[in-house]
Amino acid sequence: MTDKMLEAFDGTRKAGSIASGALDEVAKIIKPGIKTDDIDKLCFEFINDNHAYSAPLFYRGYPKSCCTSTNHIVCHGIPRNKFLKEGDIVNVDVTAQKNEWHGDTSRMYFIGEVSTKAKKLVRTTYEAMIKSIKILKDGIQIGDIGYVIQNHVEAAGFSVVRDFCGHGIGRNFHEPPNILHYGESKTGEKLKTGMIFTIEPMINEGNYETKILNDGWTAVTKDKKLSAQFEHTIGITDNGYEIFTSSKKELDFPPYKI
Repeated sequence: MTDKMLEAFDGTRKAGSIASGALDEVAKIIKPGIKTDDIDKLCFEFINDNHAYSAPLFYRGYPKSCCTSTNHIVCHGIPRNKFLKEGDIVNVDVTAQKNEWHGDTSRMYFIGEVSTKAKKLVRTTYEAMIKSIKILKDGIQIGDIGYVIQNHVEAAGFSVVRDFCGHGIGRNFHEPPNILHYGESKTGEKLKTGMIFTIEPMINEGNYETKILNDGWTAVTKDKKLSAQFEHTIGITDNGYEIFTSSKKELDFPPYKI
């Protein structure tokens, strides 16, 4: 790897560690009766205390420091004065910017006891992301990522959202290439050592179609069935890959043992 690549990896590693640390902190407080605004406040303060900046805040007019997407919200749910209740599932998506570099990650949480279907959806989403990460190396094609995710998800009876995708990331929050979570193997751009991007599959219980609410941000399932998402920021190395946003406390998949 070149010096420039090593600089990018080091910067992303630091930013990613802060972002994943914020989600570890969320696991300590998330429960029935707290507000999604409380989650946003915690994420803002944790990232700020670590001398970083919450990249979503004011990005293209977005009003908060994180996204909180509950139940049938697919992504970009805006934290509000909304209480979480027993049986909800929620995705919390954070991005820390540290010394210009970005680390972007999201994680699902169970609010109390959730349904069997919700558990299966969340587990399948996580498995699909991890399976796609495990194939990463210099020379494979972007289509291989989507192929692995789509096959795993559809075999479980769920669907892959088409309207949103992963993305390159670095000094900019969003950069090329787009990382689709569905598609054909051996298609698309080849991965190369030094590339950094997110894999963030959004998986629906029912149909993959989505719509945007009137706030201009919140994406929901058209059929109002559940949706789940996990996200990691990853870099391609000489020998495979590095995940920059893994939980240091191994709080990777709910329910979390604190």
